[in-house]
Amino acid sequence: MSSDRNKQYSGRVTKYVILSCMVAAMGGFLFGYDLGISGGVTSMEPFLKKFFPKVYRRMKEDTSISNYCKYDSMLLTLFTSSLYIAGLVASFFASSVTSAFGRKPSILIGGATFLAGTALGAAAANIYMLIFGRVLLGVGVGFANQAVPLYMSEMAPARYRGAITNGFHLFVHLGILYANLINFGTEKIKGGSGWRISLAMGAIPALVLTIGSFFLPETPNSLIQRGVDSQKAKQVLRKVRGTADVQVELDDLINASSVSKTPSHHPLPQILQRKYRPQLTMAIAIPFFQQVTGINVIAFYAPLLFRTIGLGESAALLSVVLTGLVGTCSEFITILTVDKIGRRPLFIIGGVLMFIPQLAVGAIMAYKLGDHTELMTNGYAYSVLVLICLYVCGFAISWGPLAWLVPSEIFPLEIRSIGQSINVALGLMFTFVIAQTFLAMLCHLKAGIFFFFGGWVFVMTGFVYFLLPETKNVPIEKMDMIWRQHWFWKRFVGKEEEGAGNQ
Repeated sequence: MSSDRNKQYSGRVTKYVILSCMVAAMGGFLFGYDLGISGGVTSMEPFLKKFFPKVYRRMKEDTSISNYCKYDSMLLTLFTSSLYIAGLVASFFASSVTSAFGRKPSILIGGATFLAGTALGAAAANIYMLIFGRVLLGVGVGFANQAVPLYMSEMAPARYRGAITNGFHLFVHLGILYANLINFGTEKIKGGSGWRISLAMGAIPALVLTIGSFFLPETPNSLIQRGVDSQKAKQVLRKVRGTADVQVELDDLINASSVSKTPSHHPLPQILQRKYRPQLTMAIAIPFFQQVTGINVIAFYAPLLFRTIGLGESAALLSVVLTGLVGTCSEFITILTVDKIGRRPLFIIGGVLMFIPQLAVGAIMAYKLGDHTELMTNGYAYSVLVLICLYVCGFAISWGPLAWLVPSEIFPLEIRSIGQSINVALGLMFTFVIAQTFLAMLCHLKAGIFFFFGGWVFVMTGFVYFLLPETKNVPIEKMDMIWRQHWFWKRFVGKEEEGAGNQ
């Protein structure tokens, strides 16, 4: 069994794989762009004055309201969160498209719909156009996030799968950085139209993904799953692996596809079977834990948070650029180490790096930022900025990339598409909940919000330590072995499957 677990196929990382995965990873760039752009424009005064005048007046004129409550508006949070509820619904449609027609069509739909949403948002004349544009962006994100991690995981050689699939989240951080730099520049444009340029600039990566998707090869896994001639799958496999010696990997793909079709079940009831309990648990727990790290509080509302503690509009946006740079640079640590030291150690190290700064930020804000007192001095404000950078570093080496990598590699072929859809849909649902409730939570919990998220980081780090097996270097079609060897999950995987796996 251990020999199968460490089984390696022939082949290498070819230019063909790298170029294909870079184009596909633009789906992550779009996701990151949206995470970064929405927080920036909601801190721009012309944008608030046009679409959210009540928040603008409260920020400028109301001295009776708590410092923690100046931005508390359900309509303002709806601007951010509407994208994610639309993405949640779209991800289930994307599952059917990805299974029936392949990974490429979902990627194409994602890019094209995001492009349409970008155009509508940039041209918005009223709140209804603005929100509908966000809904279209959400459909694009739902399709791209469902298909791209699967695509990259299936294209990558097993021993480099972690590094290549983490490219998705690297592009998420690059998208955030791109958005932060745009916001920092457009905020200075006179006349109050900077927010339109910020929203419009999403068209560039959306065009790259839409046009590039026409030239992407379909994955061998998808070709075999959909009953395409195995010789075509073999040709693609030879091209992406850079060798003619692909028969062993091809045989495993064909065998996995055969198992996935016998007996025939609809994938949703199938994933509810006892033998898939470990994978289903991870598909639910991982996206939940990723959101209760509190990262999207930083992604969505960092400019508002930095303004709350006393930084000016320009300084707040510059601070967000800095946190974006920290996150992007930290991603390279994961790419270089994930296939060497493994997933579990990075999860645990990242958990410690997130837990300590959150407690420290909560303590500083509780001590120095009252309801109606003057805002923090620059010394304390910049201390909060440094701690948030450390927190972002911890997330970027752990729950950022690994929460996309691990679900993309643990599902057997027969439940892979529905499993990824559940992972993406729940991620978007939890993102919606956090985005929609954070400003109200900040108003009511005040500095305690950081203790709230810090407590969850402690819990999720324990979850990884006890319940998540290591997946590094395990071929994607042999991943079922890690559950049969795990001290807890082996009780859910029946002996029948164990015997079949040893044949």
